[in-house]
Amino acid sequence: MVKRNLILAFESSCDETSVAVIEDGHRVLSNIVATQIASHQRFGGVVPEVASRHHIEQITKCTKEALEQAGVSYQDLTAVAVTYGPGLVGSLLIGVTAAKTIAWAHQLPLVPVNHMAGHLYAARFVSDFTYPMLGLLVSGGHTELVYMKEEHDYQIIGETRDDAAGEAYDKVGRVMGINYPAGKTVDQWAAKGHDTFNFPRAMEKEDNFDFSFSGLKSAFINTVHNADQRGEVLDKYDLAASFQQSVVDVLVAKTIWALDEFPVKQLILAGGVAANQGLRKQLSAGLQAKHPEVQLLQAPLKYCGDNAAMIGAAGYVNYLHGDRADGSLNAVPGLSFAHLKEEN
Repeated sequence: MVKRNLILAFESSCDETSVAVIEDGHRVLSNIVATQIASHQRFGGVVPEVASRHHIEQITKCTKEALEQAGVSYQDLTAVAVTYGPGLVGSLLIGVTAAKTIAWAHQLPLVPVNHMAGHLYAARFVSDFTYPMLGLLVSGGHTELVYMKEEHDYQIIGETRDDAAGEAYDKVGRVMGINYPAGKTVDQWAAKGHDTFNFPRAMEKEDNFDFSFSGLKSAFINTVHNADQRGEVLDKYDLAASFQQSVVDVLVAKTIWALDEFPVKQLILAGGVAANQGLRKQLSAGLQAKHPEVQLLQAPLKYCGDNAAMIGAAGYVNYLHGDRADGSLNAVPGLSFAHLKEEN
């Protein structure tokens, strides 16, 4: 009988408490997510202290439900995987503590996982990976291009210098009166509007793969405030379309350029903003036009946001590569992949 590799995975980096059981790195037996959106909406964003308290309340319930839904017990498990960064330190600590406790109590290997690697491996539920590959990670806290020469090797070739794309969505959404999180609504409004405001495409032509969305955010806010002072009502759909088009144009242009410089076999689109339909369509069209030889893997919509299934998928790979932690494992809120070193 072939042994089942079962990973119990924990994700608590921000405002989602999630526990999952993953078999052999690609089969989701359970993926429990306790969301906190309703608790944070009145604040217009995530409040770290509130998030931590919710994690404490939900982590045990989610673990019990994940095991029951998967139909397994602690004795069936191969290892325990957990996000230890990046993220909110208080939130991370809840997941890390739960994972360490279970691993110690049941004598199971403890596998540390980078949250951003988890986002990349959400695409593993679509297809096997073929290396080398490139990942476009777009979320509320991160916007970066990651080159993967081989499995378990992540190198940043470009990243945002200020606001992440998802963060910009939430900030302009707040100006437009959209409840947190704003990304989905802005995307829906954008589909009904036109790019009439022609907002700036920051760093689109610069000789690097980095991003910047702070200037776009400021231009958007100034446009709205100036109109308010004049008593002018701007079309919300055109505003959303113009903002989104600026974001998407830069993301796609930089990604296509990166593919020119780094020949790969697959491109992963992952992270919370990867659920954006405008981005998905334009990236797919750009790939077909410029690099039809590259396979586009888009993380399934239900795994674009923070979830433990993706941590289990990445954790399985880490487990195979011998990544282990002990009781000293701590939260690392500023955890990052290494940057690509230029070869002489």
